[in-house]
Amino acid sequence: MAKSPELEHPTKAFGWAARGPSGVLSPFKFSRRATGEKDVRFKVLYCGVCHSDLHSIKNEWGFSTYPLVPGHEIVGIVTEVGSKVEKFKVGDKVGVGCMVGACHSCDNCANDLENYCPKMILTYGATYYDGTITYGGYSDVMVAEERYIVRFPDNLPLDAGAPLLCAGITVYSPLQHFGFTKPGMHIGVVGLGGLGHVAVKFAKAFGVKVTVISTSPNKKEEAIEHLGADSFLVSRDPDQMQAAMGTMDGIIDTVSAVHPLLPLLGLLKSQGKLVMVGAPDRPLELPVFPLLMGRKIVAGSCIGGMKETQEMIDFAGKHNITAEVEVISMDYLNTAIERLEKNDVRYRFVIDIGNTLKAA
Repeated sequence: MAKSPELEHPTKAFGWAARGPSGVLSPFKFSRRATGEKDVRFKVLYCGVCHSDLHSIKNEWGFSTYPLVPGHEIVGIVTEVGSKVEKFKVGDKVGVGCMVGACHSCDNCANDLENYCPKMILTYGATYYDGTITYGGYSDVMVAEERYIVRFPDNLPLDAGAPLLCAGITVYSPLQHFGFTKPGMHIGVVGLGGLGHVAVKFAKAFGVKVTVISTSPNKKEEAIEHLGADSFLVSRDPDQMQAAMGTMDGIIDTVSAVHPLLPLLGLLKSQGKLVMVGAPDRPLELPVFPLLMGRKIVAGSCIGGMKETQEMIDFAGKHNITAEVEVISMDYLNTAIERLEKNDVRYRFVIDIGNTLKAA
């Protein structure tokens, strides 16, 4: 018979979990494994609330397991390291993002692309090497293998830096991979939410021209004055969209709702690339003619490997890039989830675990 989550491992842990797809989270006692020779254990201080947490809590993608402790934007301070850990010591500022394991023997793993390993292990709701279920960062303590630990630069605040472990790498990786970093390029960012606002900051730090594409005209001032975008397009305004046709080298599309791709393809220059990083729960319609008539590409990208995630965090530290966050207490979490569902957040909730998670 399977052991209860509380007795599965030797170290007691406490967090908040969803017990089913209702969307409600509540206090939950469980356990973490002992610190292995290559493991790093840390006290969780903050954890970001990602849109995929919402999808997972409600089982909108169809593969959630309960009880589910979400959270994959986890930051804190190292309390213990295994005997073979080389890069970290007690007291270091660290984080864990979207994954905690992979096969380490396939081509993807060999090329620092653990995120595309067929056996990649997600930080929560997945089966770990030992057969137990992984639990995420809405909890007091985290243990992960050294390979999956990210070092935080001293100047990067942990609360506003936490969302970079998911939102940050999700936009940084395609900007790098698809060559959207050359000064003078013109890049579009679709959607000004948790992903989009960070994409604008990274793209500007690379020195490219950035246009935000949004359905909400009221976000224009925020995009240009506060986030530093060069221009703003209302995607529902045919005149504005027509005037911008064929002007962009690439577009990062962060929208996770179903939306038309045809107008976005029209904004691209010949050989332009539209890269999807949002995850709509239903298929989108892809018109092929506009692809043929300009050798355009529609691509996807999902987070990044550990080497690139560390590079991203170091780049963020160097350029003072953080997410815009609303720090919340643990007992506000269910209200925050309801607000997130209505997109009522600028732009990322971050839970103050260290000060507000109280054991039951």
